[in-house]
Amino acid sequence: MPKVRTNRVKYPNGWELIEPTLRDLETKMREAEQETHEGKRKCETLWPIFRAAHQKSRYVFDLYYRRKEISKELYEFCLDQGYADRNLIAKWRKPGYERLCCLRCMQPRDHNFATTCVCRVPKHLREEKVIECVHCGCRGCASGD
Repeated sequence: MPKVRTNRVKYPNGWELIEPTLRDLETKMREAEQETHEGKRKCETLWPIFRAAHQKSRYVFDLYYRRKEISKELYEFCLDQGYADRNLIAKWRKPGYERLCCLRCMQPRDHNFATTCVCRVPKHLREEKVIECVHCGCRGCASGD
């Protein structure tokens, strides 16, 4: 007989401590999705959504790896439920990608000449000092800045 699925999710210990912050960030994401895009370039409409997703992932990452305030079970729960981006956090753990803003900035297929995004270039090596990434609006996420 097949397993009966329910909508009940068993929350791990410590969830009540991080839930309000994650809910606030979820609300911020919803507001960014519903924000009017009149007068903006096509690429600019997604920037607030990328920032909110980055903020949620960074919050979970900091709680688990830097401050060590949540358990592995709660960390895995947040990743499985979609509160944080597993692939982005995996990149943050590698040297040189500690401040990566989004995964699209490092994929060569999304850029001219099969390179990475201009926001991945350290500021002292850029010709122009103020540049915004086309994908996420980042102004520089190279780890050496």
